[in-house]
Amino acid sequence: MHVNEQLLTAHPDLIDRALPTLDARIDMASAAVPELAASAAAKAIAEWGRPATDITHLIFSTYSGAKAPSADLRLATLLGLRPTVCRTILNLNGCSGGGRALQLAKEIAENNRGARVLVACSELTLVAFYGAQDASLDTIVGQGLFGDGAGVAIVGADPVVVERPLFEMALATQTTIPGTEDAISMQLSTGGLDFHLSSQVPKLLGNNIERVLVDAFRSLGVVDVNVAAPWNDLFYAVHPGGRAILDLIEQVLGLDAEKLAPSRQVLSEFGNMSGATVIFVLDELRRRRAEEEEVPEWGVVMAFGPGITVETMVLHAASSLKENGLASI
Repeated sequence: MHVNEQLLTAHPDLIDRALPTLDARIDMASAAVPELAASAAAKAIAEWGRPATDITHLIFSTYSGAKAPSADLRLATLLGLRPTVCRTILNLNGCSGGGRALQLAKEIAENNRGARVLVACSELTLVAFYGAQDASLDTIVGQGLFGDGAGVAIVGADPVVVERPLFEMALATQTTIPGTEDAISMQLSTGGLDFHLSSQVPKLLGNNIERVLVDAFRSLGVVDVNVAAPWNDLFYAVHPGGRAILDLIEQVLGLDAEKLAPSRQVLSEFGNMSGATVIFVLDELRRRRAEEEEVPEWGVVMAFGPGITVETMVLHAASSLKENGLASI
């Protein structure tokens, strides 16, 4: 984590949320967040196999910045992207930021021939770090659950020979659960970023998750969800907002234990890295699928953020290069 003993020794006021530390937090994060994203992007670009100058669009999601020019421009500079790259910054989308960024990348790739979209999500808990002296449950849970991380994916349609797509992005939806505006919230204050997580979030997601999936697959027409909802026939990249959320989703959908294993592994190893987490889960899912002989052909990405907003994407395993106009990761 970026916040360590050395940093707190130099900035002891970060521990007290009543002190005006926002400017100092933003100054530190504005430098560190794009640098963290650049380290992840360098790995993604190397694996992609094409030069960074072939990137046409950049989408950057973070809750850790409050400056302009923002982290997207700094990242473009660090990577040596072309001056003509089209940049979009997503701010304060929270844990749904990765899902929203991937959905926007899909829309750009499918509507701009030859586009290659670099999706970057980078977060530091520095902006929201406090000591637990106020005994606030939000603070204690947040510091125990959240972590730092950056994830990068490259999205495009109609892959060329050097590209090896993992998943086609068949359908993307966004659903807001009515009456839940106060369940997950974030607000910048003089002392940093204050966040609130209602204890009802797992239950609220559990009560709505199957309906979101039914609506998505009905729109796609892949399966007749009215006959039998084959949730165990899918693979899953679910944002691990916390263990209780994963437990309830598993219970409601009747999933076998291994279905959410990639999400649980990422949560255990890295914590909840907000918007970046779902990209970590996709990477863990990819690793596990490479080791298995039989894997599901269809799956879903799901991320949850303020609203409560549910970002859902139906994925189809990409087995070969084909020009069908669909975006792929």
